[in-house]
Amino acid sequence: MNDHVTDPATEAFVAHRDLLFTVAYEMLGSAADAEDVLQEAWLRWAEVDLAQVRDQRAYLVRVTTRQALNRLRALKRSKEAYVGPWLPEPLLTAPDVAEDVELSENLSLALMFILETLSPTERAVFVLREVFDIGYDDIAAAIGKSPAAARQIAHRARRHVDARRPRTPVSPEEIRATLNSFQRALETGDLHGLLHVLAPDVVFVSDGGGLKLAALRPVVGADKVLRYMAGSVDKAGGTFTSEPTTVNGNPGLILRVDGVIDGVLAFRVENARVTGLYYVRNPEKLTRVEAETPLTSR
Repeated sequence: MNDHVTDPATEAFVAHRDLLFTVAYEMLGSAADAEDVLQEAWLRWAEVDLAQVRDQRAYLVRVTTRQALNRLRALKRSKEAYVGPWLPEPLLTAPDVAEDVELSENLSLALMFILETLSPTERAVFVLREVFDIGYDDIAAAIGKSPAAARQIAHRARRHVDARRPRTPVSPEEIRATLNSFQRALETGDLHGLLHVLAPDVVFVSDGGGLKLAALRPVVGADKVLRYMAGSVDKAGGTFTSEPTTVNGNPGLILRVDGVIDGVLAFRVENARVTGLYYVRNPEKLTRVEAETPLTSR
């Protein structure tokens, strides 16, 4: 006889936990904040009369979205005071996330960096509709607006994001091949090789959070990016190494100095060239790059 009995509310929450975490993380870009949101969602879920809930998954997503929206609005001021660009927290992910092409694209640091330019409500609607394929009635209930208003917000957010992301999807294989070329050139100090990999208008965004040295504004242009990266390697001193990894479902690099993690580098690739580099150095954002975080859209 099984002495361990789990109540229905707990069973339902645990069954959907990875989905709820992914929703909160996609909205907030922070694992710690997503965990806090899940704790708040659980407290509200524990008070619900399950007999009145028709669709537990939809209800839980709605509760989580509301809490994430509250947190996102509260974080807006602190993000405005953040030192330099604010990048999402990179997460080490399992192969199944990379295999879900649509999810991995939406979880990429490049796309999530674009989502930072949306209003909190626009971001919530975009995430629920484009990433998780939630219906407009449920989205409207989550954001406290009419379905028609939710549709308008979704259209506006999609147009804003589409204007800033690559036109054509890139396969993980193409990204990995470009990354391998980049890594070889970086480790051998082959500046000509790096110039061949970087697009002329490449953008380099770094996040040190005021705790590590980082560019206070995006660096634009292959020559400038190359000079900045070369200078950063020189300043780091010690033995510089790079290790392929999978962050947010996409190929990336963990960069180390004398064996200690210095940061995580994510890429945006178009036409076999690197068009975006996203380097997270803030040590407070590097706690989840050595153990996998389960993410899902289902």
